[in-house]
Amino acid sequence: MLPSHASPHVGIVGGGLSGLAAAVALAEHGCQVDIFEQRKHFGGRAGSFHDPKLGLRLDRCQHVALGCCTNFLALCRQLGLDDSLARHDTLHFIAPDGSYHRFAPAQWLPAPLHLAPALWRLRFLRAKDRLSIASALHRLGRRTPQPEDQEMTMAALLRGQGQSEEAIELFWNVVLLSALSESIDRIAVPVARKVFVDGMMASRDAYVMYLPTEPLGPLLHRRAIGRLAEKGVALHNGSRVTQLLCSDERVTGIVLADGSRRTFDFVVSAVPWRQAYNLLKASLPAKYLGFVDVDTLESAPITAVHLAFERPITPLPHAVLPGRLSQWLFAGPAGDGFQTYQVVISASHALAGMAHEELICRIQAELAAAFPLAAKMRLLHARVVTQSHAIFSPLPGMEDHRPSQTTGIAGLALAGDWTATGWPATMESAVRSGYLAAECILRSIGRPKSILADDLPWDHLARWTLVRSARFPRWM
Repeated sequence: MLPSHASPHVGIVGGGLSGLAAAVALAEHGCQVDIFEQRKHFGGRAGSFHDPKLGLRLDRCQHVALGCCTNFLALCRQLGLDDSLARHDTLHFIAPDGSYHRFAPAQWLPAPLHLAPALWRLRFLRAKDRLSIASALHRLGRRTPQPEDQEMTMAALLRGQGQSEEAIELFWNVVLLSALSESIDRIAVPVARKVFVDGMMASRDAYVMYLPTEPLGPLLHRRAIGRLAEKGVALHNGSRVTQLLCSDERVTGIVLADGSRRTFDFVVSAVPWRQAYNLLKASLPAKYLGFVDVDTLESAPITAVHLAFERPITPLPHAVLPGRLSQWLFAGPAGDGFQTYQVVISASHALAGMAHEELICRIQAELAAAFPLAAKMRLLHARVVTQSHAIFSPLPGMEDHRPSQTTGIAGLALAGDWTATGWPATMESAVRSGYLAAECILRSIGRPKSILADDLPWDHLARWTLVRSARFPRWM
């Protein structure tokens, strides 16, 4: 342990949300911090690309936060991004028949009753399905988490309770695809339950959606480098770390791609799980690598189809598109003579063999059916971007394989949305992991601090009628 008056020097490998969160937290609590990112821009998977035809930087995939993402929103405030997040209280559903349905929970009703009017307005679902969904939500909220839930998929639970295939496809799967980027037949019950309880039912503000008013990748990079520099953090973008330095079974620093070495009192590995394993296996004895079980963590792809029409095809800023290959539509930046949109397809396993031209044609046809103006507007440009390993899949039994931020290896902490945070693979999980890694380091030097932001308070009725999600086992 360092002397209590010492200022520990921490090296952070990875400039994504988890690395940025750890850097902010440690710098604010008296640590010297260097952060290394192999790309030219900070932000990690919240990144962007330059489209030369449009002359714009666009996010590879649309990034969305909810009101329940208290730590992500806290990091945005710390980095000065909160003025660039627009709050959206209403979701817009375009049914398979093209009809419009407004989803806006009632602010005059306490949670979880605030959802009832919004659910009833989804008239593309049969009345008996809406009643059945409401009943299932009630049972799910009151369900005491059971050990066997860890091995059960949400699809199996819902079918066992008599939910119709139409209700599963047009409601349950729509919500879970949006939140978890995975299909309902691959999602464990506790993870799905957390989405509905913490993300919709416990607080009237939990479901509120926040969208960046400009591409998040460039925004994060621009604001982050300024705020981190103000806090004394040394920024090293375009610096690839190839190995960790170890001495007497303690991590003591890093090795860069050019062969140079940097020594630190602590290192935070804040990269995706496959990269973390490759980084560690080059340095640590095999007996220490069991906590990163890369063969067990499966991933899911997300595909974004970027489109530029000559004029807007809808006044809506976003829309949910149930019953289609297209899942969400988001309006993007506009330019001289064009308006961009992004169609997001989560869990896009089935698109692996589809040609981009075929996919674009299909998406264009679906948009024309949903928005009559799309059939009249000329498509000027289209581009398909797929992130093959966008998130780790919340499969049954997966929580047991997520490692803690504390590794048991002296001098080393882990961060990343794939580590044990109590949340699925989201921006919120990424930020939580960074804060938890910082807490681990501060505890180890005898300066324990609670850094995590408080969760949203539950409404009074929700506290009486809902069962809190069980803490995920083993690591929490």
